[in-house]
Amino acid sequence: MSPSKPRVPDGARAPASDPRSPSTQLRQHPERGRHDRATIDAILDAGLVCHVGIAVDGQPLVIPMGYARDGDRLLLHGATTSRLIEALASGAACCLTVTHLDGLVLARSPLHHSMNYRSVMVQGRCHELTDPAEKQAALERIVEQLVPGRGAEVRASTPTEVAATRVVALPLGAASAKLRSGPPIDAARDIDPSLWAGVLPITLAVGNPIPAADLAPNLPAPASATLTQARFPAPPIA
Repeated sequence: MSPSKPRVPDGARAPASDPRSPSTQLRQHPERGRHDRATIDAILDAGLVCHVGIAVDGQPLVIPMGYARDGDRLLLHGATTSRLIEALASGAACCLTVTHLDGLVLARSPLHHSMNYRSVMVQGRCHELTDPAEKQAALERIVEQLVPGRGAEVRASTPTEVAATRVVALPLGAASAKLRSGPPIDAARDIDPSLWAGVLPITLAVGNPIPAADLAPNLPAPASATLTQARFPAPPIA
């Protein structure tokens, strides 16, 4: 959903997920699969929302959540009363996905319509972070994933707030990426220059900041808002 391809972070890479693992092997369009950490990390770092799937008492649940990548793991958080966090903290098997929708692909037949996208799937079991200092750092990292620079602009979480929040970490050991880009792939019999086909690009754009009603008059938006707008700029008007 970001308007440009995600930045590949600098630094050393952890070993890639094993593409031969049954849990990460792609069966549909395997040519679109990627198992290198550069691709996986870049897609995760460009995202804002993940979806976490678990089974609780035999009932499948898929919940959208904010997250952050911290090296070789993903960080998730929730209230101590959260049923999802309780299950994750207990070590329940889970599946986490992140998807960026980059375009709608319009072909000349319904069958060949598609989407351009970048996605990552991570499978595994979380472990809970219980050390207060580690939890504090994890919560700050999650804020930075959403709005870079925001942590320096606000007060730190209080010990009571940290205690009221549970944080879990999901290793990136079993992760795979899947991507599609480019134009429609029409069957040769459907090629008709008079019938429009192509791609409708889709981007995530951040608009102008809307100040809270109780702010001081004429208080400018913080630097983090400007940085986030630059991260997700509105596309130019044709």
